[in-house]
Amino acid sequence: MALRPTRNEFLTDLSFFMNETSERGILVSMSTEGSGAAMDDSAAAVKVPVATSDKPMGLLLCDVVNLDLTRQHINYAKDEMQKGGKVLLLRRGFVVTNMISGTITAGERAHFVEGGLLCSKTASDASSVVGRWLSTPDADGYAKVEINIQ
Repeated sequence: MALRPTRNEFLTDLSFFMNETSERGILVSMSTEGSGAAMDDSAAAVKVPVATSDKPMGLLLCDVVNLDLTRQHINYAKDEMQKGGKVLLLRRGFVVTNMISGTITAGERAHFVEGGLLCSKTASDASSVVGRWLSTPDADGYAKVEINIQ
C-alpha cells in the first residue's frame, strides 16, 4: 500500500485515462497531446513519467491493474481500476505516502523523479515543484506531502 488513509482531497480530477498498470501514490504526467476537453476524450491520457521534463498532472489515488475480467472482478473496495479506464488524480490536497525517492525534510519543496516517485530537490534529476513536504518519513517510511499542481 502506497497511501495511508490520512488525506485531504481538496481538488481531484476524474477526466483522464491510464493505459498502463501502476500503484497509487505516484505522480503521473500527460501521455498524449490530445485536447482532453471532453469528459470521455480518449486522448486525455496520463502515464508514469519517464523523464523529469514530463508535465505533472496529479497524484494517482487508485491502483491501476490488468485483470482478466472474465475470471474475476475488480476490487473497488481497494480502489482498483482496470488498465485503460478512468483514474482519480489528486491535484490539490495532502496525502501520506511511501512513494519517496531519497532523503526528504519537512518544509522542503516536493518534486518527482522518473517513475513518479516524490523527492526533494536534492536529487540531481528532480522535476519542477509539485508540492511541499509536511513531515519527515516515519519508522515505516511514510511521509506527509502537500500536492499543489496548477
